Amino acid sequence: MKKLFLLVAMFIMSAFAFSADYHIGVVSGTVSQSEDGLRGAQELIKKFGAAEKGGKVIHITYPDNFMQEMETTISQIVSLADDPKMKAIVITEAVPGTVEAFRRVREKNPDIILVANSPHEDPEMIADVADLVLNPDNVARGYLIVKAAQEMGAKKFMHISFPRHMSYELLSRRRDIMKQAASDLGMEFITMTAPDPVSDVGVAGAQQFILEKVPSWLEKYGKDTAFFATNDAQTEPLLKRIAEDGGYFVEADLPSPTMGYPGALGVKFDKSEKGNWPKILNKVEKSVVKAGGSGRMGTWAYSYNFAAAVALGTHVIDVIDGRSEVDDFDQVMASLGMQSPGAGWNGSEYVDVEGIERENFFLVYQDTYVFGKGYLHMTALKVPEQYFEIN
Repeated sequence: MKKLFLLVAMFIMSAFAFSADYHIGVVSGTVSQSEDGLRGAQELIKKFGAAEKGGKVIHITYPDNFMQEMETTISQIVSLADDPKMKAIVITEAVPGTVEAFRRVREKNPDIILVANSPHEDPEMIADVADLVLNPDNVARGYLIVKAAQEMGAKKFMHISFPRHMSYELLSRRRDIMKQAASDLGMEFITMTAPDPVSDVGVAGAQQFILEKVPSWLEKYGKDTAFFATNDAQTEPLLKRIAEDGGYFVEADLPSPTMGYPGALGVKFDKSEKGNWPKILNKVEKSVVKAGGSGRMGTWAYSYNFAAAVALGTHVIDVIDGRSEVDDFDQVMASLGMQSPGAGWNGSEYVDVEGIERENFFLVYQDTYVFGKGYLHMTALKVPEQYFEIN
């Protein structure tokens, strides 16, 4: 009888924990375009419950071909504002259309908290319509990734991208900082253009281009070349060729042990490993070392998009419940730290091209982890001020 009573009590407490008089909307990509963001959204559902089951979270995904289906993306985000219980909307990767969607949400309900992670649109535009924006620190990382490549042994640095990405302010600014950092560190900087995965060639065509080109690039520039691609879909073929043929890889544009490595090296995870980042890191590391990539290939120990999705979802719930302010930098950093024990973080508020500090736009980065070697302690390294002045 006592055991039955305890079971009933636990059930009631569990139901109470998931019960909510408000909802938060979480918008992510799908497995094919942004798996870690999707997994982060699913983790938020585990933590706070799905709205249809009495919890807090309503999760939707935007189309894979978001550039051609922008109006669909916008309408999906705006539809969340039709829910009278909606208190916040978190976009795990703010693809084009987010700015317009947020404007329309504001018109429907100005009280909904709007949060954007990894925005694809101009920083000033997203900062004007969102309550909080989080992005990898592509200013500091412009120097740190090149410096890390040098510490790993690289003498040349190749930046691979395409015009759409170079139209994004922070990505083009990072490229310019990388070029200057390489020059200052005595490294050759190589600019390479690749097909855009959302163009007519699609993801498969963009990936095939990388698979075919990396061997010839290594032959031309040498195995002391570090490679960096601005696109997630091109990371997997890049890693595959680097593991097979040589070269260096510091970290992905949106770093994660699951970004490219599993597909490139044939790593599979069981249910007990999914979402367990120390286990995932350990398994990937064994495969990288076995493939001969020890000391040459790196990542962030915890997925950025996963950690950011969970941290931002948790943060807005703290804000709604009165435990935090939406633009509290220390609270956001603490929330990120809770999702990534053992990994160092650093960051700052974004300063726009006019020199104005945006108090609702945070730039953050995690320490680089090199497989077979460990952390490089890049978060403890001071980035020279001159690189923050490159616009």
